[in-house]
Amino acid sequence: MDFAQARLNMLDGQLRPNKVTDAALLAAMGEVPREAFLPPERVALAYADEDVPVGPGRWLMEPMVFARLVQAAEVGEGTRVLVVAAGAGYGALVLARSGASVVALEAPGVMAGSLAPRLPGVTVVSGPVTEGWAAAAPYDVILIEGAVEHVPAAIEAQLAEGGRLVTVMAAARRFVLGLAVRRVRLGGTVTEVPLFDAGTPALPEFRRAPAFVF
Repeated sequence: MDFAQARLNMLDGQLRPNKVTDAALLAAMGEVPREAFLPPERVALAYADEDVPVGPGRWLMEPMVFARLVQAAEVGEGTRVLVVAAGAGYGALVLARSGASVVALEAPGVMAGSLAPRLPGVTVVSGPVTEGWAAAAPYDVILIEGAVEHVPAAIEAQLAEGGRLVTVMAAARRFVLGLAVRRVRLGGTVTEVPLFDAGTPALPEFRRAPAFVF
């Protein structure tokens, strides 16, 4: 498979037609090899327009969904970014190549131990993903790299004033698409703006506990 050509096809066939126009982001996604972040048996799916499993409860996010989330987050040179549930590390490296200062957070025993060698220029940390990484807060941007049923207050509190959090809110019912959202902290208040529909798989740590029913 010609992966270099596949990256070009991804830019021209999936990203640009879906309003992804950020030049630095397009350049980074045209440079970072998605296939390097997949197990050998799945490299043929590296540039498919779908989410690809990379480990327990983790996926390589669909290129279009990932790109539109990052573009909505307005990442620029020197932007302080926290990537929550960084998975195999592809998203964190793309953000770093886009000029951001990136902290990649993964849960102990998931994939964090193998991330650092493949993520030059990224600070890799390990801890409960639902708690964020307060040691390096506040952040200009927080990307939760997967769908969530809720955004924990501990993570939202790590946004700087004017900071943006982007993720996909998981659908309440099966076979219904989730909703990509952007949350912004202004004046101590966080407001949410819907972006687009997305069928991103839910991160298991961000599922709500079942409510007790009498």
